Amino acid sequence: MANMLKVVAIMLSGIAVGFLLRKRQLRVVPHAVTVLIWLLLFFLGVEAGQNPQVIAGISNLGLEALWLSLTGIAGTVLFSWALWRWVNHGKKGGKR
Repeated sequence: MANMLKVVAIMLSGIAVGFLLRKRQLRVVPHAVTVLIWLLLFFLGVEAGQNPQVIAGISNLGLEALWLSLTGIAGTVLFSWALWRWVNHGKKGGKR
C-alpha cells in the first residue's frame, strides 16, 4: 500500500511541475520519456527472463496473447461495423 502511495505522490508532483512549467517549451521531455519507457521495457524483460515460472509458461503466454489479440481485433471490427450501420441507418448508399 505504501508503494502505491509513493507512485501516486510522484505522479501528482509531476502533474504539479508540468502545470507550473506549462508555458515553457521543454523539448527534452518527449525524448526523455521515450528513453525512460524503453529502459522500463528492457528492465521488465530482464525481470521476466529471471522468473522461472514465466519462462516455463512462455508458450501458454504466447497462445493467450494471440487469442486476446485476435478476439480484440474481431470485437473492434464487429462493433465498428455495427456503429457504422447505426450512424448511417436510413441513408442511401451509406453516404451523407
